[in-house]
Amino acid sequence: MSTFSIGLSMFGGMLVLMALRAPIAVSMFVPGALGYLALSGWLPLLSHLKGAVYGRVSVYDLSVIPLFMLMGALAVQGGLARALFDFANALLGRFRGGMAMAGVLACAAFGSISGSTVATTATIAQVAYPQMRRIDYSGRLATAALATGGTMGVLLPPSVTLMVYAILTEQNITKMFLAAYVPALLAAIGYMLAIMVTVRIHPEQAPAAKPASLREVVSCGKQVWHIALIFGLVFGGIYGGFFTATEGAAIGALLTFLITLVTRQMSRAKLISAVRTTAQTSGMIFLIFLGADMINAALALSQLPAQLADMVGHLQLSPLLVMAGLMLFYVILGCVMDEMSMILLTVPTLFPVIMGLDFFGLGMADKSLWFGILILTVCEIGMIFPPVGLNVYIMNGLAKDVPMSETYKGVIPFLITDAIRLGLLITFPGISLWLVHLLT
Repeated sequence: MSTFSIGLSMFGGMLVLMALRAPIAVSMFVPGALGYLALSGWLPLLSHLKGAVYGRVSVYDLSVIPLFMLMGALAVQGGLARALFDFANALLGRFRGGMAMAGVLACAAFGSISGSTVATTATIAQVAYPQMRRIDYSGRLATAALATGGTMGVLLPPSVTLMVYAILTEQNITKMFLAAYVPALLAAIGYMLAIMVTVRIHPEQAPAAKPASLREVVSCGKQVWHIALIFGLVFGGIYGGFFTATEGAAIGALLTFLITLVTRQMSRAKLISAVRTTAQTSGMIFLIFLGADMINAALALSQLPAQLADMVGHLQLSPLLVMAGLMLFYVILGCVMDEMSMILLTVPTLFPVIMGLDFFGLGMADKSLWFGILILTVCEIGMIFPPVGLNVYIMNGLAKDVPMSETYKGVIPFLITDAIRLGLLITFPGISLWLVHLLT
């Protein structure tokens, strides 16, 4: 077999293992190890494995991931989600569909401190969904709005996926955070517009609610001061240059813990649960890192990435057409893989291809940031895209009274706004880069 054929066989073997429900790390590691063995033999493989594990997990920048994850886990256990939803609902609940909009905003706010899509969706849904159903929201709109709102955890800092992309491509994590804010704001606006249009066409899906009094709004606002404090201190310190992203993550975790103690929301059992969740998820991410490193090393040995880049160059296609094809590829891949696995597997292969193309005369650094935002945006879409959509499955587990087909019908308006947003981000890179250039 040629090296190119071996590279394709590794990729195919990985997809087969994933289809057989093998763990993601195993699905990448086993074909990678076998491919490396076929290409270079036992001794080079063992030599690679000897240093690969230490070389990966000893990287200081990776410590930012478990630290931000601990901050999010403490926020989940500390009951911050209910305060966020209550405040957003007090502001927007008076409008038809306002509670669904409040759910989207609560997901955005909670995602900005948890960094986890799954945690954001599950936590906000447990608070918001029963209230939405109690005032006769349709199951379709309620589940679709919460599943979609939760996807913003992929893009909003301190998104773990965003940090992984920055580490893989050797980008400044602070700049990646800045590049994500305007696209995330566009996502929130688009989702709320989708809700407004939906309830205008189908008013029976969301009843008009009783307006909250000014006293109720102020009372709910007092419950979210600690969230504003965490966000302002951590990210203000990072963007202000007072400490690094890793130091900010450590400060954020400590501050979140202290606030949950002061508000008497933290118990010993909750603390143990938060630490255990952080350890389990971090271990899973690092194992996926090792699996991805193995298959990417083997793919590099097969020269598959270089040959793909050369093939794309010889096709003489428009760079924007290549980008559109890649975005479609990511949407399809999102039907069988989670966003973390997609980033770890594809970025080392496709990143050099994108860097070799000219997009609007962008420099290498700007192009790297822009491409990262595009990938994360498509990962958001994949979280709710039929026939899989991880967030839809999470909502289905929490809302067993709503058929999954109803939720898929409900996400269609949100997917339309996502498609429009993705088109704007591809066509106008300045949307992603404006804040980076302004503050750095």
